[in-house]
Amino acid sequence: MAMTNRRGWAAVAMVAGALALSACAPSSSSTSGSGSGGDTTISVWSWRTEDVAAYNDIFAVYEKAHPGVKVDFKAFKNTEYNQILTTGLAGSSGPDVAQVRSYGQLQPTVAAGSLVPLDGKVDLSGWDANVVKSAQGKDGKTYAVPLAKQTLQMFYNKDLFTQVGVKPPTTWAEFIALNARLKEQGVTPMAVGAKDSWTLPIVQEVVGASTFGGASFEKAVMSGQKTFADPAWVASVKAISDLKPYLPDSAVGVAYTDAQVLFSSGKAAMFPGGSFELGFFQKQNPGLKLGVFQVPGPAESTPSTPGYADGSFGVSAKSDAQKASLDLVKWMSTKEFGQLVADKVKQLSAVPGVTYNDPLLKQMADAYAKNPSPYLLLTDFRYGTPTGTDLLGTGIQELLLGKKDAPAVSKDLQTGVSQWFKPQA
Repeated sequence: MAMTNRRGWAAVAMVAGALALSACAPSSSSTSGSGSGGDTTISVWSWRTEDVAAYNDIFAVYEKAHPGVKVDFKAFKNTEYNQILTTGLAGSSGPDVAQVRSYGQLQPTVAAGSLVPLDGKVDLSGWDANVVKSAQGKDGKTYAVPLAKQTLQMFYNKDLFTQVGVKPPTTWAEFIALNARLKEQGVTPMAVGAKDSWTLPIVQEVVGASTFGGASFEKAVMSGQKTFADPAWVASVKAISDLKPYLPDSAVGVAYTDAQVLFSSGKAAMFPGGSFELGFFQKQNPGLKLGVFQVPGPAESTPSTPGYADGSFGVSAKSDAQKASLDLVKWMSTKEFGQLVADKVKQLSAVPGVTYNDPLLKQMADAYAKNPSPYLLLTDFRYGTPTGTDLLGTGIQELLLGKKDAPAVSKDLQTGVSQWFKPQA
């Protein structure tokens, strides 16, 4: 009898404990998805760790206009993000809304069925066709809302230019001369972190797009009229070896982040990079007087401004909060969101009609509108393996190490992409 009583009391205690735990545990509607009377939390993932504070400000605007909705923004290390996202979207631990890569790098996510098609749900009519292309699958459907346009150009330190007595060039000869003058005065002309090979195709576009022909070359190479063995392309690669004396010593041993610090700290006069660098430089050194210019080519013409769409936001096919997530992504296609991206993240919004209050952002946007060209190896040559950017990045490292010359690097690029790329006649 006593034993029976003890078992009875134990059962009562277990029930009471379970009820207590149940009362303390959060409901599913307060973590993800929606429930009657509960908040809806939308998890958003990104690789932009440097923009966490800006995105929290942006999503606070959305939350204020949508009571009961919370946006949980998380950013992961850029180099680890692809694998983290792939694993998350394949299971139940992924985000409701994911920032995804663009163009060819979007395709594995689409092929896995990880994103909800947005056709008929989000209106991107009137947007830049090259930008919309970045968020489309090979099936022609749109799977995400593009976030930003990036332009590639040369950043420069206005104070150092004034101190040394040089100004932005209008010809290639002037560009070489100003590099030589800076070096003579003990200033590192260009901060390039060649240890990280992904940065080197960007450098090649910045210094060489006006040499190989920008948009006109893209049309020719895509149709098969030209290849990467073309003399103009080879000359654009050779330009980097010609500039080697003006890069940091042992540039292939210098990391990208070290190159950023070299420039933002005032120890280097120029930095070939993307518009996405602007916010970082301004934050790292608010007193840095920045300028930008397009590197001229050998011909006296308007220099090309390379550009591309960078990242998009799509809805996970496994999200428990698809309606709320879709509403958020729809908002990301509005001018309100685009303006917040321009003002807070300091990037060129993919949304048409945004006003740029930062003079440098406006200058970059205007230059792109004047003579745009695609960041060719990213927009068109990442749809197979090996990718164009991987091939050229490694090739330029070998160029800087003296292991290969420009014709050999260009030949390797052509041979590599020919394994999967077929010209579109």
